[in-house]
Amino acid sequence: MTTVRSTTAVPGARWVAPMWAGLAGVALLALAGWTFSLVARDATWQPWDGDYADASRFASWLVGSISEPQFYAVAPAGALLLAGGLLGHVASRMSWRWQGFVQACGTGLWPWAAGSALVSLMLGHIAWGWTLAPGSWQPLFVPLVSVAPAIVVVYGPGWRVGLSAAVLGALSTPPASILVVEYVCAPLDLPPVVGATTGMWLAAIAAFWLCRRLSWMPAPGAWRTEAPEAPRQSRLWVPRRALADFSEAQFFGNEWASAALILGAVVVHLVSPFSTSYGSGLFGAVLAGQVLTAVVGVVVWRKKWQAHGFYPTFVPVVSVAPATVLVFGGTLESVVVGAFAGALIAPPVAAAISARLPGSFHPFIGNVASMGLCTALVVSLLRLVPGFTA
Repeated sequence: MTTVRSTTAVPGARWVAPMWAGLAGVALLALAGWTFSLVARDATWQPWDGDYADASRFASWLVGSISEPQFYAVAPAGALLLAGGLLGHVASRMSWRWQGFVQACGTGLWPWAAGSALVSLMLGHIAWGWTLAPGSWQPLFVPLVSVAPAIVVVYGPGWRVGLSAAVLGALSTPPASILVVEYVCAPLDLPPVVGATTGMWLAAIAAFWLCRRLSWMPAPGAWRTEAPEAPRQSRLWVPRRALADFSEAQFFGNEWASAALILGAVVVHLVSPFSTSYGSGLFGAVLAGQVLTAVVGVVVWRKKWQAHGFYPTFVPVVSVAPATVLVFGGTLESVVVGAFAGALIAPPVAAAISARLPGSFHPFIGNVASMGLCTALVVSLLRLVPGFTA
């Protein structure tokens, strides 16, 4: 995820920023009211059963899927993540002092990346919702955080790119993840995140290979106008970066987006403790592990950030740390060991894999590969340690 930002002039920029600000205000108010109505309605987490006729439940499940990469899986968190992302984008366009990190891997293509990802998420649910049996779960959220936004970041803005990315993500990523979860993770008793992330990189390799052969797709990277810049590390850089890592999986990577995401999940948990984290009641332990692994990762790999402009410290936040907590019941040991192991192992593994990918492939492929590999390794090894019981 390189930090490259386009500087192409925007026609009518004087009125574009106020328009975005107005839309952000309306969206924030609307989403705030809707999210709290969802909190009041849903007392416990319930999986969607593939019933498209129940439009309200389908919409709630779709929005909840937006926060599923963080293991929250509640609509208020997903809705507020979008609101925070919109606020972060407006702040960036208007050059506010507290705008936070530029989204979509530093490109500023947040509307195109997020829009393509959301369309891909919806299409994926429509295409593969039939795989859900009543009360079951499938990794239908995967198009949101994989192929679609990654293709947009590599190939640039535009309807042809955005729609192509959405369709490729919806058709390829869910079936790949579903098959790995069903036929690899279940027999080997591995956390489902291993299968979901494995499906992501398998589908992404096929999708990026196909993109080079689609005549209407531009040359990868041709839209970029600037080279990457190393982030400026002020006194507040570590907590800011650790917070931003909470929304990096969705290609947001912004403090406003992450804060809104966490706020939505916390509010739901306070009102209904068995609504978050798949109804496990372990949201507090999940969040604690994520905070710890985010801070440790950023502190340990801070010099890598400075040298390369980006380093995948977010990887354990959405994989090793929360998965370890859920597998081992949220014990103190599972929180601490999962957080430290993830922070120390997962980022360098992700960086090593990404560095060996072809230039036309997005490095997120290495990130999700690391998520699956490191989660499987850490959980499997901890099961051999006395005192750790799944």
